[in-house]
This record gives sequence, C-alpha cells and structure tokens, in this order.
Amino acid sequence: MVKIRLRRMGAKKRPFYRIVVADARSPRDGRFIEEVGFYNPMGSKDVKIDSEKAKKWLSTGAQPTEVVKSLFKKNGIME
Repeated sequence: MVKIRLRRMGAKKRPFYRIVVADARSPRDGRFIEEVGFYNPMGSKDVKIDSEKAKKWLSTGAQPTEVVKSLFKKNGIME
C-alpha cells in the first residue's frame, strides 16, 4: 500500500515537513518514492504542492493521511 504523508525535517522545535509518497511499511522519515511538496507550520504556514504529481498519485490509488488530505482540500487538489 502506498501513502501520501508528511516527512518531518528541520531543527528541534522548528519543524517543517515534506509531503512525500512512500510505502506504508517504511518509517516516517525513511525511504520514500517521490516528493510532492512541502508544508511549513511555523510562522506564515507556507504550503507548496505540485498538484500534477499529487493528482497522479491519487489516481493510481495512493492514500493520503488525515493532515495531508486537509492540506489537499485547502489547496483545491481534492474536493
């Protein structure tokens, strides 16, 4: 099973996340298949998503996590 989920990066107490497509069995910050975008919850809450890549993976059956699903809805990728 393939999931679209967040990969934590950044310094201690200053996180930012990359939105990645990964096998469900791989660890949170481990191996991934493709990077789809990034999300920075600190400050101005930047979100940048490559909508073509995201739609391609959703159409092939990748399951987004709850947080990623809400980010996709806010950016108009999912209805």
